Amino acid sequence: MLNGAILRFEERELSPEVRALGEMLATCIQCGTCSATCPTASAMDYTPRYLWELLRAGLVAEVLTSRTFWLCLSCYSCTVACPRGIVPSDVMLRLKNLVVQGRGGEVPESLRRFSGLVLAKHNISGDPNETRLIWSENLEHRPAGLERREKAEVVYFVGCVASFFPMAYSIPQSFVRILDAAGVDFATLGGEEWCCGYPLLNAGMEERMAELAKHNIAKVKELGAGRLVTTCPSCYYTWSKVYPQLLGEELDFEVLHSTHLLAELVDAGRLELGRLEQTVTYHDPCDLGRKSGVYDAPRYVIESIPGIRLVEMDASREEAKCCGGGGNVEMVSPELTAAVAARRIEQAQRTGARTLVSACQQCKRTLMSAARRERVRMRVWDVAELVWRSMEALR
Repeated sequence: MLNGAILRFEERELSPEVRALGEMLATCIQCGTCSATCPTASAMDYTPRYLWELLRAGLVAEVLTSRTFWLCLSCYSCTVACPRGIVPSDVMLRLKNLVVQGRGGEVPESLRRFSGLVLAKHNISGDPNETRLIWSENLEHRPAGLERREKAEVVYFVGCVASFFPMAYSIPQSFVRILDAAGVDFATLGGEEWCCGYPLLNAGMEERMAELAKHNIAKVKELGAGRLVTTCPSCYYTWSKVYPQLLGEELDFEVLHSTHLLAELVDAGRLELGRLEQTVTYHDPCDLGRKSGVYDAPRYVIESIPGIRLVEMDASREEAKCCGGGGNVEMVSPELTAAVAARRIEQAQRTGARTLVSACQQCKRTLMSAARRERVRMRVWDVAELVWRSMEALR
């Protein structure tokens, strides 16, 4: 333990921001659970446990000049494991925010450029935002929901990864086909969809999200939609948790993840599912599982498909390991993201399944890349892709 760190925190002369951090950590008992469960702790300057001691000692300059919090995946592994109910991921976000405010340290240049791109182009890739529906151009049948509409019951918020990264194109392609086949009255925002802003939150720039949030909410309201659905857990978490807190008011429409809606459609008998003789394992996305509490809906949908056998990994549900794609860590240390993803692929491989299913376009991208790098013969599909393949089996 640091010399002097056990002195009463209230006796120290600290800035209000640092005092607030200390108060968040006041009940920490230094058990080390946060460090033990952190997927990237071994690459950090200080383990989370040691970082808390630096903060409690008031050594903020040492903390802000480290890169520890820039390597936080914001996966909440530490949060669900903490025996005192502390939310270490929120402390990491506060530290990023202090750096952004110029209180010390430096924002990594790659992350600074990335955040500027989101603000200027309204997406994470830098492509013209009006090309957000490029993934739909090779669909044999173009669902009516992809055309410009004045009204719709459901808005499908596609998200940046599925809109601009070819590896994830098949996720929205599958999902709109399912919605069309089930007769769902839906629309997309097309080029008027802006990044949800989650990358800015993870860059310590929460206050810069407001413009994006207000724009997106206004566009949904213009369509008179009562529901918004997204295949991206990060978008789902942002819409359902962050936007209401950021703007200080609840949304007047329902926010769903795609697996929620798919489960509804299965229950209502609106999906004709064909037989797929496969053994699959399921990867819980951090933003959908630990951060949003959605575990059952994706499993229910998967197990509703005839012939599918679901086997769980050793670490699943709250204990599921991160894919490595969160927290903007890939912008700071791509090799670290690759290492975390490789560990998760190894866990999936041990189940004996040949197909890894998730419910996140970013998870698909990181895990598929890891499978290729590690030369593991394993398919990586989204739940929506699995459902569409089942429906195609009847054609």
